[in-house]
Amino acid sequence: MNLTEIVRFALRGIGANKLRSVLTMLGILIGVAAVILLVAVGNGSAQAVATRIEALGTNTLTIMSTSRESGGLTMRTAEALDDPVLAPGVRSVSPVVSTSATLTWEGTEHEISSFVGTVPSWFAASNFPVETGAIFTDDDEAQARRVVVIGQTVADELFSGADPVGQQVTVGGALFSVVGVLEEKSSAGFQDFNDTAVAPISAVRQVLAGYGPLSSILVEADGPSQVDTVQGQVSTILDTKLEPGGYRVQNASQLLETQTETAGTFTTLLGAVAAISLLVGGIGITNIMLVTVTERTREIGIRKALGAPRRLILTQFLIEATLLSVIGGGLGVAAAVLGSRFSIVGVQPVIVPSSVALALGVSVLIGLFFGGLPAARAARLRPIDALRYE
Repeated sequence: MNLTEIVRFALRGIGANKLRSVLTMLGILIGVAAVILLVAVGNGSAQAVATRIEALGTNTLTIMSTSRESGGLTMRTAEALDDPVLAPGVRSVSPVVSTSATLTWEGTEHEISSFVGTVPSWFAASNFPVETGAIFTDDDEAQARRVVVIGQTVADELFSGADPVGQQVTVGGALFSVVGVLEEKSSAGFQDFNDTAVAPISAVRQVLAGYGPLSSILVEADGPSQVDTVQGQVSTILDTKLEPGGYRVQNASQLLETQTETAGTFTTLLGAVAAISLLVGGIGITNIMLVTVTERTREIGIRKALGAPRRLILTQFLIEATLLSVIGGGLGVAAAVLGSRFSIVGVQPVIVPSSVALALGVSVLIGLFFGGLPAARAARLRPIDALRYE
């Protein structure tokens, strides 16, 4: 009997109990789909965050206060960092205050959690170009003019098709004129980076945030290769202005590296958790094949009595178990590809080809491994005992 005939007999055995076979394959399907999709969710989340960090620029430093006792970050702190002698590698310094606010236009309200007050250099440093209109100017900031640049989400929610530029919105009881709309940014997870508004820091402090400490200071280096040098220069200046340990400097390049390592660990953990369902599916194959061997004991005895060798019996049952795994695995891949078209917990999954190959390979090994015991049991049956079996 050649391999083709063995495979045909195996398919006939699977088809003899369709419902049982389908349920067994369903276990493998769920396991394979879960592994691929969860790894894809982890990968998609990592790519979204990495894209966001890279969009902010890998030549930026973000300075935040860790202590309120010394008064936190102030405008004088920001001015001290813009020193061509002590910090020659600094291209720009942007003080930032951020608060939540409700924008109103002709009776329509929209609440945003990130109403940013800053200076014009912030737009280039943070890579937030304007799509329509223009950014506000240094003169606008100096005169505390109430002008604002809004994100795409704010424009869509408030103006619903109308041109926002030139319109006036009410923020904190004051009127702000919309002078520009930011280019649309890709978002990561639940955070919508287009749901923002940016105005001169002087106007935001006057109307909304008050004159307390800054939320952060964004420092732009002359280039990615200068970031580490600029970080040292900035730290030297800050040490003279703030108490030791009173600030934290986030390096965008270091942040990206750390995030990549964390995302890798997170993705591996998700894949490991999903792999448990594959193990459960393998146990299901062992169960179904043991039942199959018991039900077909007389058939095995007849075949052995007619001269079928142990190797043939072993191969047939191994192929049956492997086919259940392979078919279930293939359907699992199809289900995962279909599922990846939809957003999961706010993340767009990105399938990793290696996870597909790994999941399919593991499903084949599961068929061979978990089908080995029932196949060996069938091959060891003595013809006389099998023929007597009732």
